[in-house]
Amino acid sequence: MRGRLIWFNPEKRHGFIRTEDGERLRVEETGFEPGHLLGDRCAGTHLAFEREELNGSGDAHAIKVTVVDDASGGRARTRRRG
Repeated sequence: MRGRLIWFNPEKRHGFIRTEDGERLRVEETGFEPGHLLGDRCAGTHLAFEREELNGSGDAHAIKVTVVDDASGGRARTRRRG
């Protein structure tokens, strides 16, 4: 699956991801693959991950989370001088 990080708090060691389908998944620090853990100023970062259901309850969280290099990103905005 793919999505974007909503927020991640390194002190609390968790955060939330918004999937491409609009689902909100919790992500724990341990859910990130080695070398992909993010700091606290990373909202909007594109991620790839797996969705894991918790105990058949319908609740789920993200695991095997990696940062995706979004090469298709938009153009940078320029300032208009006037």
